[in-house]
Amino acid sequence: MIVRIVTSPAEAPQSVIRIVIAEDQALVRRGAALLLSMESDMEVVGQACNGVEAVELTQLLRPDVVLMDLHMPLKGGVVATREITRALPHTQVLVLTTLDDDETVFEAVRAGAHAYLLKDAAENELLETIRALKRGESRLTPQIARKVMDQFRRLAQSAQSELLRAELTAAAPLEAEALNEKEEKVLELIAEGMSNRQIGSVLFLAEGTVKNYVSRIMDKLHANTRTELAILSQRQRRTEY
Repeated sequence: MIVRIVTSPAEAPQSVIRIVIAEDQALVRRGAALLLSMESDMEVVGQACNGVEAVELTQLLRPDVVLMDLHMPLKGGVVATREITRALPHTQVLVLTTLDDDETVFEAVRAGAHAYLLKDAAENELLETIRALKRGESRLTPQIARKVMDQFRRLAQSAQSELLRAELTAAAPLEAEALNEKEEKVLELIAEGMSNRQIGSVLFLAEGTVKNYVSRIMDKLHANTRTELAILSQRQRRTEY
């Protein structure tokens, strides 16, 4: 276990940015520590060589910033980032890695990373990013920001495709079983956006009973979601009129 604690939170001046470095390559870790120690407003308070140590050391020292590599043994940087940001919301995570594929970038940002730099970034860019995080800012290079935005667009398009699929499924001819009067009423209330509890209050039914009705309605109408049921209900109303 290679963990080096340099100082404790009580020993560091408040004006100094306290940093933990999480990096499995000793040469890179020590080089980063040497670079940061030359800055009068920065202090490396700890170093970790894997994700487990990174989480433990960060929880112990509560630094301002964690330099996080993503490709580490025992626990990956994305998982470590998620655990750190959940437990210590005031600690900022700066991902410093060679990985720049879209999925990795997006997962790191979703995990709570406040900044994302590649290891070929200039020294001044790294130093300024650390200071920006201390000020409460988030930093992504234009290249990384573009990847994140592209991923968000893909997710949005995927969600739209799912909604369209539901609409097409609901619009397709179905060999549906007839609903009884109570099931028809439940379907109408689903179309109005009511929850099972709300439907139960209106129809004087237990919530569990409503849930059973909803399941039976889905089976009869060959629907997979409440959205599909709502679309089917609206379509039936248009047909009736």
